[in-house]
Amino acid sequence: MIVTPLDSATLDSKKQYNFYHKMVDFILKEVVVTVQQQQLCTAEEMKLFKQYCDLLLYSIEAMRVKYMYNEDENLKVDLTDSGFPNYLEFRYLFNDLELREEFLGRLTHIDDLKAEFLDTLLKKKKAISKRRLFQAASIVYYTSAKKEFIFNRFVQGKILSLNSSKTSHMVSWSFYDVSLNRPFICFLYFNYDGKSIDDYKAEIYNVLKVVADRKMPLETMLYGIDKRLPKLFPKRLKRIDLGPIHNVFAKDENQLTHVLLEAIANKTVPLASYAVSLHVDEIASAGTITEGGFFNKTIFQKWQQPFQKYYVFAPHRIIQLLHNKAPEIIDQLHDSPIEMATLANGN
Repeated sequence: MIVTPLDSATLDSKKQYNFYHKMVDFILKEVVVTVQQQQLCTAEEMKLFKQYCDLLLYSIEAMRVKYMYNEDENLKVDLTDSGFPNYLEFRYLFNDLELREEFLGRLTHIDDLKAEFLDTLLKKKKAISKRRLFQAASIVYYTSAKKEFIFNRFVQGKILSLNSSKTSHMVSWSFYDVSLNRPFICFLYFNYDGKSIDDYKAEIYNVLKVVADRKMPLETMLYGIDKRLPKLFPKRLKRIDLGPIHNVFAKDENQLTHVLLEAIANKTVPLASYAVSLHVDEIASAGTITEGGFFNKTIFQKWQQPFQKYYVFAPHRIIQLLHNKAPEIIDQLHDSPIEMATLANGN
């Protein structure tokens, strides 16, 4: 059984890290299913949402392999209002794979390692040393992980043409806010005043990476986009804040986390209990305003008041707990807590 004291959420063993990886992998897959079932995204948005989550899952699995038998280093998990790996871990993956050939050159050749393992297990009847297992895991990591599938700080999606009378195009992107250590997924619907969107794609992608790569008020994000892209007319922006993940490892001031940790400490809910907060922020255009004189006229969008929908996803037992212990959290939600599957305990 994994034991994490209520007042200290330090992950100090490989067993805890294995359980952590199992938990995050399970929860992210459940989130994708639940978002689709609850129709929190359109069909087109859902395809993109799943792709961004797949990048997260791929990266977290790469981290699991990387640290599997490493006795000297441990994964850094952000325990304060996040529950996801620290952003630096994604950066380390990317940097590792930039130097793939150099690292592989330092490791024992895979055929030699296989022969050694067979000799140790079958002839000598001994267990493989942790050092050699780590080297085998490193070979798997460097030969199988692909840099292009690692979730980077900013992940750009393609511009899509829409069959809509209101907006002609949609572009998506995702970013990992470094200060919050949480992933965000954005969808921008817009019209384009030009001949071909292909002529403007590079400028759009560059501006999004510069001005829309961290959490900020939606109006601020849109103003930065609108000001720098005169041929693009934003009409609607939707942003999904994926997290935090509330679980036994969390160590933050969030009320939901504290209700959960107290119940785990009192053994009224299993150790593997969890909940996920998810915020969906949206803002839409309310028309346009014109700035400047006759020769330098600029058109900007006016925006309606942004609105936020706050959801909590959790297993049935945790939903009951919230109703009993923290009804004020339920009152803040856009809808009743949404049930997800229960994770098997971390034995």
